[in-house]
Amino acid sequence: MKQQLIGLFLTLAVALQGAAADPAPATPPQLQPTTQEAKAAHLAADLLTRYHYKAVPLDDALSSKMFDQYLKALDPEKLYFLQSDIDRLAGQRTRLDDAILGEDLRTPFEIFNLYERRAAERMAYARSLLSQGFKFDSDETLMLDRKAQPWPATLAEAQDLWRKRVKNDWLRLKLAGQDDAAIVKVLDKRYDSTLKRLAKITSADAFEAFMNAYTMAIEPHTNYLGPRAAANFDISMRLSLAGIGAVLMDIDGYATIRELVAGGPASLSGKLQVGDRIVGVAQGETRAMEDVVGWRLDDTVALIRGEVGSTVRLEVQPADQGADASNKTVVLVRNTIKIQDSAAKAKVYSVATGEGKRLIGVVTLPSFYEDVDALRKGDKDYRSASRDVAKLLADLKAQKVDAVLVDLRNNGGGSLREAISLTGLFVGKVPVVQTRDAKGEVSVGKNVDTAVAWNGPLAVLINRGSASASEIFAAAIQDYGRGLILGERSFGKGTVQTVADLDQIARNANPTYGELKLTIAQFFRVNGGTTQLRGVTPDLGYLQSDDAAEFGESSFDNALPWTQVKPADYAPVGDIKALLPRLKTWHESRVQRDRDYQGLMDDLAKARERRKANVISLNETVRRKERAASQARMAALLGADGAAASSALADDGLQFNERKLSKDLAIEKTQKSVNDVLLNESLSILSDSAALKAGKSALAASALSTRPEVVAELPKAATP
Repeated sequence: MKQQLIGLFLTLAVALQGAAADPAPATPPQLQPTTQEAKAAHLAADLLTRYHYKAVPLDDALSSKMFDQYLKALDPEKLYFLQSDIDRLAGQRTRLDDAILGEDLRTPFEIFNLYERRAAERMAYARSLLSQGFKFDSDETLMLDRKAQPWPATLAEAQDLWRKRVKNDWLRLKLAGQDDAAIVKVLDKRYDSTLKRLAKITSADAFEAFMNAYTMAIEPHTNYLGPRAAANFDISMRLSLAGIGAVLMDIDGYATIRELVAGGPASLSGKLQVGDRIVGVAQGETRAMEDVVGWRLDDTVALIRGEVGSTVRLEVQPADQGADASNKTVVLVRNTIKIQDSAAKAKVYSVATGEGKRLIGVVTLPSFYEDVDALRKGDKDYRSASRDVAKLLADLKAQKVDAVLVDLRNNGGGSLREAISLTGLFVGKVPVVQTRDAKGEVSVGKNVDTAVAWNGPLAVLINRGSASASEIFAAAIQDYGRGLILGERSFGKGTVQTVADLDQIARNANPTYGELKLTIAQFFRVNGGTTQLRGVTPDLGYLQSDDAAEFGESSFDNALPWTQVKPADYAPVGDIKALLPRLKTWHESRVQRDRDYQGLMDDLAKARERRKANVISLNETVRRKERAASQARMAALLGADGAAASSALADDGLQFNERKLSKDLAIEKTQKSVNDVLLNESLSILSDSAALKAGKSALAASALSTRPEVVAELPKAATP
């Protein structure tokens, strides 16, 4: 799955963090590489040139590709650099390899520092425009995607691009009902916040950006992770961390509590609530309190996390009491926090049919997680995706469901071992995937651990965001004829990565050098084909929402090619091909009568038209008509309370940290209530399939248009 581990600078366009109270410097500080970073770069190069599946020598040719990738990462929309900057930097094109091998990173840091200066200049110019105001009666337009455009030839051309961007920001706020004075206040604060964030970028951010330009110049799924990014990656795989159980966000330079994790120390204390602002952090019972106002959020989070059983003291400004409120000190003992929102979950839906109700269990799996450390230590209760899904399947069987749908939409993958084990829950102890290493040797990954946990009707729902391990699972289910694959063609990532700990290789006791996630093999289906580039094609596909040229493996210009190997020794366990003609006929008949489905089709068509046109109007009359039409479509999707809900979801021109936290949370809640058209149709298709398999073709769901209803939501699987 495409991973943009580029660093803080990529957040400039969306401005997610708020401003601190101190004035921003006119020019960001000059960043300098450290000796540790230079050593880490050389260590990574040694691994990449020896062990990568597509081993490429670090020479002038690769340096040239790194140079282009670096500029693309720093300035993807070509809004900051001028063509004269690019011309001046061109002399460094073939010197980036020397910078790594010679352990002298001044050249890539000079490029990054120039980027920062240009970004600061553009933000300062954007602020200067606010005193002038704008008129919106012309037919002027703003280009949405400038990736294919040249860099601005002159400063005047760059400033005109930014004038249009600021004008669009202003117009969005105006359409949402804000007056000019309020708009100036919001935008001035927004651009000032960006300047302050530039000042907080560190050498570690610049180094991570450069290293990912190197890795991604080789192949799209090889990445460098700095020590902090590596720690967060490990957390995402094991779904647990040591901390206090509070989700934080930055609002106006304050680390603000957005959510309290049930059962965590923060929630159990009863002394903290959503909206509280953490202004100080201290370790233990006696150490001095550190003022964290204006800090980067990740720095504050790192200070709050710690060892299980250790004590942290927080100085807290209570929610909704203003900056002059009396602070309080909250003492908490850190504990293991389980990240349940990213774990497998299940619901039971009721689908109306000609014979009454049919119950379908939906297992939603966000990623193929696995707590490798716990597994290595012999912990019999280690957390993993397949173990959690096995528990949920047992619960669904107890609910007497008639069929099971596995929802893998936007599941970007994870553990290869977990993909194999999960397949076994539905197919048994069989070959699941083949892998070919850099030497060309092919091995077969067979499930030997998990027994069949569900042998009834099955479907898998995928979309363009389903990648890697998701594709292994979906492809195996398809090749064995075990169930229906529904939705969109998947991402097309057919490569296997491993994580190398650079500190371990250097025998360094402290986390200093980071980790390298590098591609070591390519995987193949048991039928011999690969999902690389082509992805998994659904048995019954609908609503291809993304352009393959914009999103997916085929959007990368250096992706590995499609290829194939000999089929493995496998035998299908079922055959759903005979059902497809009737299922497709019923599907097409049903969606023609489904207003929500047709509305979504219209929205996707309009989105494709906008991408193709690549411009947005800056005329107020035109935009008001577009806004009204969009709200009307959203109201139709939201059902009975659609008008009020669509108004709540309408573009207010604000970024999430510019609203009151309560408003953000309300919007999030409303978004979750939006009718999931694709899931509903997938449930109806699976219900039809179950009816056909039971010999009840006259009683299929296709004759009805009633939306499936949730009748039970199972507790999230949680390993003790």
